[in-house]
Amino acid sequence: MEIVKIPKMEKEEYDALIHNRFMARIAFQGEKYPYIAPFMYVYDGKHLYFLSTKYGRKFEYFRKSPYVSVEIEQYEPDLSGFMFVTLQGYLEEVTDSIEKKIIRGKFVDLIQEQHLSLNILAALGHSPEDAPESICREERSVVWRLNGVRSLVALKNV
Repeated sequence: MEIVKIPKMEKEEYDALIHNRFMARIAFQGEKYPYIAPFMYVYDGKHLYFLSTKYGRKFEYFRKSPYVSVEIEQYEPDLSGFMFVTLQGYLEEVTDSIEKKIIRGKFVDLIQEQHLSLNILAALGHSPEDAPESICREERSVVWRLNGVRSLVALKNV
């Protein structure tokens, strides 16, 4: 019996996947096992950016080692079609105040354009009763940028 390999995606395909999605999973180097957490992201055509609260396991693991794997996927409910891209690199905290403000604004735009529940604000250190714009006014979260991507795997079955 011959093993069938999942086809690789072309650059245009995985770029489109990254542009069209806004949720990813990040795998951090945990104590013994990897620690995986979901994150919203924005993509500026060059970098993926994430917001993280300043507490919790993900923040602790980031402080110990910024090296991560990021996975973005899209699939049909019955799994008749799926595609995913995995990127391995390192997270870097954005410290430039102008860049942080721009990226925070992109997250506000994402929440509004995608009509996301304001419950998502709790994952960013805010109350669901806060206006999304509070992400820009108050730095309750850190901005991370994915850099140094050394490995990219992009596969599909569609």
